[in-house]
Amino acid sequence: MTQSEPAESARGRIRAGDRSAFADLYEHHARAVYHHALRLTGSWSEAEDVLSETFLAAWRTRENVEPEGGSLAPWLLGIATHKAHNANRGRWRKLAFLARSPEPRPTEDFADETAGRIDDARRLAAVHDTLRKLSRQDREVIALCVAAGLDYRQAAEALDIPVGTVRSRLSRARRRLAALSAETARDPRVEPDGARGETKGEAAFAALFLREETR
Repeated sequence: MTQSEPAESARGRIRAGDRSAFADLYEHHARAVYHHALRLTGSWSEAEDVLSETFLAAWRTRENVEPEGGSLAPWLLGIATHKAHNANRGRWRKLAFLARSPEPRPTEDFADETAGRIDDARRLAAVHDTLRKLSRQDREVIALCVAAGLDYRQAAEALDIPVGTVRSRLSRARRRLAALSAETARDPRVEPDGARGETKGEAAFAALFLREETR
């Protein structure tokens, strides 16, 4: 669950353009925004871009913040969700362009120096590939409710949809992930314990989202 805001009315100060209040907002929520973006984009660099764009957009639209209310996490994560969607669309356009371009020249092999980074990238890819098997709407809801820790009302606020829609999408996403986990468990390609392939990691990741929570 995201941390709470400072006790003083941060909303009014942020609306007024108080840079200190906005710095506090960043301090409280930057980590949550970054990890939310990372789950949706599957890219460290794009998650950093989404983080920057989210707080830039938040500053530019600060006057839209209601003077009274609870945590501003739903507002920020809603912006981040939109920015991550744009980043994903941009990546697919780039991939389409690269597919039409000549193959790049060979480069020096740095495998020994980057083994740890590759392992991290493999795990991140397993997470992102699993989420990509959901629809965009279900992926966003499960990332907000389960991974980011928002309740139904906050997720509805972030996505500007009814609470009932959040509930139905989350339930559908969990059913889909349960099916994916079961399919992977039956897959003969799944590696034995101790193996390092993504297939097993994908099933384990899916299982993280299957626990029903009371909200």
